[in-house]
Amino acid sequence: MKVLANDGVSQSGINALEKAGFEVITTKVAQEQLANYINENDVDVVLVRSATTVRKEVIDACPGLRIIGRGGVGMDNIDVDYARSKGLHVINTPAASSQSVAELVFAHLYGSVRFLHDSNRNMPLDGDTKFKDLKKNYAKGLELRGKTLGIVGFGRIGQEVAKIAVGIGMNVLASDKFVDEATITLNFFDGQSNDFQFKTVSMDEILSKSDFITLHVPAQKEYVIGKPEFDKMKDGVGVINAARGGVIDEVALIDALESGKVAFAGLDTFEQEPTPAIKVLMNDRISLTPHIGAATNEAQDRIGTELATQIIE
Repeated sequence: MKVLANDGVSQSGINALEKAGFEVITTKVAQEQLANYINENDVDVVLVRSATTVRKEVIDACPGLRIIGRGGVGMDNIDVDYARSKGLHVINTPAASSQSVAELVFAHLYGSVRFLHDSNRNMPLDGDTKFKDLKKNYAKGLELRGKTLGIVGFGRIGQEVAKIAVGIGMNVLASDKFVDEATITLNFFDGQSNDFQFKTVSMDEILSKSDFITLHVPAQKEYVIGKPEFDKMKDGVGVINAARGGVIDEVALIDALESGKVAFAGLDTFEQEPTPAIKVLMNDRISLTPHIGAATNEAQDRIGTELATQIIE
């Protein structure tokens, strides 16, 4: 069987597949050529991440395709229901990148409360001539310990975020339409562990009581956070989105930043990918990353291995 890893796959995944007798192709095929390539090369399995889409047109055009795999959590770039209705297996790796995404959330949080994203822009430009001015500009940082973190979406990633938050002494509030309570376990370097019990709260409580809010929900038809939600938040709140573009109304976010309602935002995903809005990219109160939540060596190794295991089985 042939496997096309169109957006790449880790060497550990390649090794596992080849050991099981699969041929792995890592050629990057342009989206408009994908169906032709699959048919001409008798590809049985196509693996994608977020760059490649597998829609109805590709599914219909490729009768020999048997498995579609998504390296990561969200499958909004695949017509999942349609593919399954045609007898294809659709797989993903929902747990593999949770820790990496959670750590990126705190990279944005730590960087933003100490203005690192803005300092890294301005120090190369003015550090040698306006050092004292910059020092004054960034003199009102915050500590995360003792602050309240609101987590919207308390699945795998949300719970990983909670682990880090608890570990650094934050108060954690979580909201989830499908989770009423959860137990998270913190494992320490010396083999000790502690369990923490959480009961989820209403979205309104998250909005009104949180110093920082982070989103971990799948793609939605409507905004999870828009102007009505921003209006309910505490003044000076920080907002992080490492979930999916489109869950935050970016126009309302910019307005909230400019009014001071929101002190900063950290965005890893955007409404318009791969061409985010210029107003978002140029705002000096937004910490920006280009959808790299799962982009760690460790996460990619786990993703590759999990995909290989599911394909082989």
